[in-house]
Amino acid sequence: MPLQPFSQSAALSMGVELELQLVSASDYDLSPASPDMLDLLGRRPFPGNVTPEITESMIEINSSVQTAHGPLLQQLQEIRDLLVVAGKRLNVGVCGGGTHPFQRWNERRIYAKPRFKEVSALYGYLAKQFTVFGQHVHIGCASGDDALFLLHSLNRFVPHFIALSASSPFIQGSDTLFNSARLNSVFAFPLSGRAPFLLDWSSFESDYFAHMEQTGVVKSMKDFYWDIRPKPEYGTIELRVCDTPLTVERAAALAGYLQALCAWLLDRNEPPPQEKDYLVYNYNRFQACRFGLDGTLVHPQRHESIVLREDILTTLRKLEPYARTLGSSAALDHIYQVTHTGGDAHYLRTQFDERGSVEGMVAAAIERFQQAPATDLRANPD
Repeated sequence: MPLQPFSQSAALSMGVELELQLVSASDYDLSPASPDMLDLLGRRPFPGNVTPEITESMIEINSSVQTAHGPLLQQLQEIRDLLVVAGKRLNVGVCGGGTHPFQRWNERRIYAKPRFKEVSALYGYLAKQFTVFGQHVHIGCASGDDALFLLHSLNRFVPHFIALSASSPFIQGSDTLFNSARLNSVFAFPLSGRAPFLLDWSSFESDYFAHMEQTGVVKSMKDFYWDIRPKPEYGTIELRVCDTPLTVERAAALAGYLQALCAWLLDRNEPPPQEKDYLVYNYNRFQACRFGLDGTLVHPQRHESIVLREDILTTLRKLEPYARTLGSSAALDHIYQVTHTGGDAHYLRTQFDERGSVEGMVAAAIERFQQAPATDLRANPD
């Protein structure tokens, strides 16, 4: 079907999607609990939205559209508390993290939804190996042209979000030496990576998407697994490189950071994007995945090497006036603290060392997701 027109959306509005782990409280392995969890959560009003994901050991939560960091954080905290209470009723832990540290992909079950069955039939074992957990952030754009401008202007900042969210150091019981090993699973899909370099929506629609649709390779934008993709039905761009953080507080901070960064880019504070900027894209992406905040970037236009942590700190200083205007100064403060105290991958490795097992690491992730004791929301549960 033809690509739908780019919807009108409030510029710089934002929304968050979080893919979360459902973990057995007895052995800390993933649990195929999403059908029961979704049934339980569907019995009462739910802020935002909750949906299944490709395997039954995952769920996805979506915030409603927000314009400021504070209300977004408040809603994510409310959702978290509901999930924690529901999990306790089902003897299931809920946590973030980009990968589960010891689950086996062949033990996963595909959720009984037509699209997920189609994906499984097409991609084979990759579908079950896609039991990885990411945060997606949507930013509202006034037009399709603005969306493509932001998409490509953000290319050099993609490593910031990989490093700041990295929470997937272990796979199948072993330390991968990556801070974000999750993105290696995403990169296995043929339509992953980056979007084509087009800067006006009409060209994207007629010269690219229409031709891709005619080949039969794609049917909709959902078939692209790009690091950033436009979502014309929402009037947004969607950043997809983040691991799911261990806390909703970090998830909200990442969204606030992206919102302020987009405001700054729309004021043309950076040179316009060029296709040759992508020559260093995969290298910079790898550095962020492998080394996190200690990675080294190559600036795509100045060709100088920069320590990722220092580049983030420099960017934070530039964004301060935009954050004040948008009400996201607290988000930038959180990001600043991450650069100094280390990210979630560092925390998970520390917990593995202190607790002595991958099961202990999962227990720590569950505790960290809860943050504060959840309010008892069981009144009238049925």
